[in-house]
Amino acid sequence: MESPLLLFPQLNVSASKDKSYYKVMKPAHKEETNKASKPGAKQKRNRLSLLLQKTEFHEDNHLGKPANLKKAASVSPEEAVKWGESFDKLLSQKDGLDAFTMFLKTEFSEENIEFWIACEDYKKSKTTHELLPKAKSIYETFIRKDAPKEVNLDFHTKEVTSQSIEQPIITTFDAAQSTVYKLMEQDSYPRFLRSDLYLNLVKGRNPNRPAMRRRSRSFTVNEFQDVRSDFTIW
Repeated sequence: MESPLLLFPQLNVSASKDKSYYKVMKPAHKEETNKASKPGAKQKRNRLSLLLQKTEFHEDNHLGKPANLKKAASVSPEEAVKWGESFDKLLSQKDGLDAFTMFLKTEFSEENIEFWIACEDYKKSKTTHELLPKAKSIYETFIRKDAPKEVNLDFHTKEVTSQSIEQPIITTFDAAQSTVYKLMEQDSYPRFLRSDLYLNLVKGRNPNRPAMRRRSRSFTVNEFQDVRSDFTIW
């Protein structure tokens, strides 16, 4: 009787190949499992990158102030202190007006001071021919409904101002300007005096370079140490 190996050689070869295939594949599968269970160098680098991005993002937000603060940096502390005496004194000095305008821009309410300045310029008109184009420009920019820089006026003041636009006189915007002035004096001005922008000027600090503030916690200490210890992989 012939040997089973001779009668069915294909079975023996297949079995041998299957066994070899199993031996080769099993370690590979185990290696992939181990890789998945441990964070690699790329993952750790990504975590470090995220840490640095968070720090930079927070600092940039803190420094997000008007770009033209260089002018304010030249103001003396003595001059800045005088701005706190009254709102009139603040607006009467060009540097004070500029600093207050910068502050309002950080609050997205600069239309109020721009309207006040436009009214001051309007009242300096020397001829009646100058009044009409200026009046219409101010009305279209600040007063009409849905104007691009519409200021907050009560219904009566807006109506009275609107009715005089066709034949404007030197006092056409007086009521509206007075309303906006009081709003700034009672609301924005006190906040300006408490702002970092103003306090830095009083203390003689350059408002272009405020003190850095970092987030109290972006990553745990252990997480950062874990990333740092892996620098040798790079």
